[in-house]
Amino acid sequence: MVAKRIRSSLALIGITVLSIIFRPLCLLTVLLFILIGLWEFFLMIEKKKVRLFKFFGLILGAFIPISIFFQFPITREWQLFLVLCGLFILFLLELTRKENQDTVLSISATVFGVLYVSWCFSFILRIRNLEGGVFLLGFLILVVKAQDLGAYIIGSLWGRHSLLKRVSPNKSIEGAIGGLVFSVIFALLFRAWLDNFTIFQVMGLGLILGVVGQLGDLFESLLKRDCQVKDSGRILQGMGGVLDIIDSLIFSAPVFYFYITMFKNISFYHLLFK
Repeated sequence: MVAKRIRSSLALIGITVLSIIFRPLCLLTVLLFILIGLWEFFLMIEKKKVRLFKFFGLILGAFIPISIFFQFPITREWQLFLVLCGLFILFLLELTRKENQDTVLSISATVFGVLYVSWCFSFILRIRNLEGGVFLLGFLILVVKAQDLGAYIIGSLWGRHSLLKRVSPNKSIEGAIGGLVFSVIFALLFRAWLDNFTIFQVMGLGLILGVVGQLGDLFESLLKRDCQVKDSGRILQGMGGVLDIIDSLIFSAPVFYFYITMFKNISFYHLLFK
């Protein structure tokens, strides 16, 4: 199992490095991860006897990263129109069914899957499209995956107290702290990849990404526990499914993007006391 995990990890590292450097490959990789991740999500939810609109969800999920990569000039009005069209199509698809069963659950779970997997993970492409996107995306992935690595190592060696037993019995408080320490250390190590960031901003960013990455991991564990599955899939030997790989990035990518583009220069002192 360890050997399989190492081989899968090395393959993922190679694909990730090439995808960060070459923009078209980044689209292909993100698109592939989204489609497989969405399929895994839909199959998990169907274990709860909920019938989903899988193929419409996959089409909608693929449209999001493609539109971001090619930077389609979609205004706010067009966004609202597309959302309305998507809901209308789902309603029509529901009418084509022979039986009335879990209508609200079917539509809600399909839409949630697209938002959770495709919309959130597509922020990887938004980050890559920014000026200096190669370094920004590299920084994000290194810091978040350092958190995963730190939590695994520290938790395996010294984990004694359960973090949230009902969600993930194997995760420990010691592992969570170790993950945060690793994320801050790696953020400081690769501080040069961020322009005009103070050391305190980098430390804060490392801490934020560490916390959000762990929340993403816990949320996917919650989904798997609810659906009574151990792994989201078996496509990666020794590592589970695609969702098991990207779970910590699903939430941290949007948070990192909004921090870079909106909140970096906000002084919280002025927000609170001025």
